[in-house]
Amino acid sequence: MSMLRSRLARCVLALCVLLTAAGCGGGPDHDRVTIMVPWSGNEFQAFYSVIKAFEKDTGIHVDVQVTRALTQQLDAAVAAGAPPDLAMLPSVGAIYKYADTKKKDRKLQPLDVPTGAYLQPFRDLTEVRGGIYAVPVKVDVKSLVWYDAAVTSPPSSADARTFAAKKPGTWCLGLESGPTSGWPGADWIADILLAEGNGDAYKQWLSGRKKWDSDPVKEAWKAWRNLVGTSVGEASTLNFAKATEGMTATPPTCTLAHGALSAMGFQEGQRYDFVTSSSTKRLEVSADFVGMFTTGNRSAEKLIAYLAGRKAQQSWVNQRGGNGFSADSKVAYDNPVQRQIAKMLRPDSGYTLCFGAADAMTPDVSAAFYRAVLDYSSDDTEDPTDLLRKLDDVQKNLGNSQVPSTKLCAKLT
Repeated sequence: MSMLRSRLARCVLALCVLLTAAGCGGGPDHDRVTIMVPWSGNEFQAFYSVIKAFEKDTGIHVDVQVTRALTQQLDAAVAAGAPPDLAMLPSVGAIYKYADTKKKDRKLQPLDVPTGAYLQPFRDLTEVRGGIYAVPVKVDVKSLVWYDAAVTSPPSSADARTFAAKKPGTWCLGLESGPTSGWPGADWIADILLAEGNGDAYKQWLSGRKKWDSDPVKEAWKAWRNLVGTSVGEASTLNFAKATEGMTATPPTCTLAHGALSAMGFQEGQRYDFVTSSSTKRLEVSADFVGMFTTGNRSAEKLIAYLAGRKAQQSWVNQRGGNGFSADSKVAYDNPVQRQIAKMLRPDSGYTLCFGAADAMTPDVSAAFYRAVLDYSSDDTEDPTDLLRKLDDVQKNLGNSQVPSTKLCAKLT
């Protein structure tokens, strides 16, 4: 009898271990959260410092899954029925894709998180058909031209293009960036289109009412190619971060760089400054949104609320080397350059903030956009018509983003 009891005890113990490992028997493991993120280097370290503070405050363990191919990895995990609890969404187009309430197998879960403190257009972009499905935990301004103040006198926003045209090789241009290679050119082309006219062509293009091979879009591609000039050379195979290092190298190998501060990779102590890429007061912006893909895990709900809160946001933006910004206008900045940029995101700044084009598209269309940029940069012809017609075909087959064009821009008055 004692042997039988011993065997039964061992069986029960083994079963309990299996149930615990599988997260069964007692419901989800509420002391553990998984989150998928795309960052590396200083951006990751800034984020991870916030995660460590959360773990210390709550005792909840956070498993951070890092991947540069976030779109592909997240799609695969969702399709396999094994998504992370939380994930940084690669675009606002992805929010609408995963939060499609018309599908019974909707993957992105509605959130009970206050969003009233967030600036526009970030606040409205979290909402899909009346529900909140993601929150912006980090934002950026893309319409910036960077220069080393110790080497170059500052070009004005109005003459940055003329300045570059007079000096071949001016731009620190690299388009290689792993699975998302091509994005620096895509952001820049969209920035040029946004600056032209009154901005309507930009919104019409994103909503599908203006084709890729329409004159305004085509002229933006040509303007970009003309602007970067000889810098386009080996750009398709040159890593973006490596290219920007040329601006602060000794001696410098290039003079100007275009893009968000967090992408520049500047080191502490380096001298750098910026101007906006146009004088129209229209800025291309982006955001990293976090969404929830599982239900019943209270710890995941606590983490997403923590990341969205002002305490975490304040800590995040002031982490050394992170160079991020918050959609909460009450957050303050230690770094003087960050403070200058943050002023453009404040209410009453007079700037119009428009969400980045590729970030507003469906992930598959933005991927095709990136590939077209790589092809265009390495092609001898400066006429992008054939590439743009192919992109029209891609968009026709895959469909336009569901993001309403009315949500893409907001004037801060």
